[in-house]
Amino acid sequence: MAKKYNWKILLEEVDNNPYLDDFYKSMKSWSFHLQIFFLNSRFKQIQNISKTNSTIIQDRSIYEDYEVFTKNLFDSGILLKREFKNYKRLYNTILEYVKVPDLLIYIRNKNINNIVNNIKKRNRKFEKKINTEYLKNLNNYYENWIKHYSNKNLLIIDITNKDFIKNSKDLKNIYNIIETKINELT
Repeated sequence: MAKKYNWKILLEEVDNNPYLDDFYKSMKSWSFHLQIFFLNSRFKQIQNISKTNSTIIQDRSIYEDYEVFTKNLFDSGILLKREFKNYKRLYNTILEYVKVPDLLIYIRNKNINNIVNNIKKRNRKFEKKINTEYLKNLNNYYENWIKHYSNKNLLIIDITNKDFIKNSKDLKNIYNIIETKINELT
């Protein structure tokens, strides 16, 4: 998408993340550190976005950090209550300085096997032992978050039975859906 429209993309900071490896080895020990790292990283991205007039795509929003990942870690008993409360307080403080995105695109994929295959294709060392139940839980948290997302500038694209890598028609349909939504907003 960014390449097609010559937009800048801000990716999740995984290569320079000092906690990811440790997190997947011992989630309970490193979950708070990891979530704070991502929260800070995303807030820095948002600050940089606010300084430009360029069109920018973030592959993850700051909302996902709390609504999906942190809530899942807490509800699963991995993140301690005091860590969760501390994170939530910091998150809410940061949100006071965050402009709602012009458009939030949620790429829905309900097929866990597809998600697992995509993770395998990325071939990241720290993701090799990701638990399928963990991924199912994340998917459920995503669905719950999106169901309650109150900003009208939301676009849901279901790719459950699509293959936009191998099927150019699927990719073209996705572009058309996005372009239609962008035209509605302008």
